[in-house]
Amino acid sequence: MAKAKAAAPSSSGGGKSAKKKKWSKGKVKDKAQHAVTLDKATFDRIIKEVPAFKFISQSILIERLKINGSLARVAIRHLEKEGQIKRIVHHSAQLIYTRATAAE
Repeated sequence: MAKAKAAAPSSSGGGKSAKKKKWSKGKVKDKAQHAVTLDKATFDRIIKEVPAFKFISQSILIERLKINGSLARVAIRHLEKEGQIKRIVHHSAQLIYTRATAAE
């Protein structure tokens, strides 16, 4: 009985195993500050640059032009209506376009 009492404190003395693990906070991505309204400069850039892209989607416009998603959708609809880009894939979540070639 005396032996058991003497052994107990040494096992719960707490060495390495008693230390609490410190988890890293991880990398925090900065919140994107994308434009929410179309100004003249951005609109001109869309009209000039986007029809030259080989692959056009909402995500691409958001990333390259730093505009928000609703503006990207509006820009894509406008360019398609004018015939500057053509639709490849129509999916409920993702619309994919390419540049309209002169042959078509």
